[in-house]
Amino acid sequence: MLLQRRCLQLRRYAQSAAAALVDDSDQDSFPRPDPKYDETILAVPRLTSGKSIAAKERKAGRVPSIIFEQEDGQYGGNKRLISVRTNQIRKLVNQLGRSFFLSRLYNLEVRSDFDSDDVVERVRVLPRLLQLHSSTDAPLNVTFIRAPSDALLKVEIPLVFIGDDISPGLKKGAYLNTINRTVKFLCPADVIPPYIEVDLSELDVGQKLVMGDLKVHPTLKLIQSKDEPISYGTSILNVCKQSLLAYQFNDIIEEQ
Repeated sequence: MLLQRRCLQLRRYAQSAAAALVDDSDQDSFPRPDPKYDETILAVPRLTSGKSIAAKERKAGRVPSIIFEQEDGQYGGNKRLISVRTNQIRKLVNQLGRSFFLSRLYNLEVRSDFDSDDVVERVRVLPRLLQLHSSTDAPLNVTFIRAPSDALLKVEIPLVFIGDDISPGLKKGAYLNTINRTVKFLCPADVIPPYIEVDLSELDVGQKLVMGDLKVHPTLKLIQSKDEPISYGTSILNVCKQSLLAYQFNDIIEEQ
């Protein structure tokens, strides 16, 4: 009896999404956001919160949002209720992808009115949370966190896989199952990478990559253990197991 062991599947970000995020003219540097895609998010103050208020804001084409002050990498005090334009947030999310939107800094201007030049507050922010409609993907809520240069922020950074075209394991007929798409780091606000590259070019059958294998800027602090496999919570290279057999990953196993 032949038991097929080709049980790993590769899921990658589209190369176009990665290309839209960085200027790759300097291949030796760590990924940095491409300033070509910088955009100032416009907002207006919102006096009160609640389900009925949020529903009215969405009906008017606005997304109810909040700005928090960073506190040990989390959102804390100095809360400001705002609303942002639905079309602008939808455009940014569609342009970059949800995970990339949540790992990029934006300038945000709170104005007395969207058509006014009266700026109430101008601040750099990191989108912390984004809630989308389950059916339409319309933005429902956005939480922003202030990101001054001296801030240390916890960021879920997207993973982009490279080198799969020359991976020894893949050339032998193996497949990768990449379940996890982000890894959490504590980052200085000025050094938040748009993504982290995961190099598969030397990965062979039966091998795995761990958190410590990721090459990042030295100022970034990994929040998980460096020996923890990268995955949906466990590993990038996740060995599938038959319901009754648990062999170490092989291409094909023969049983008589």
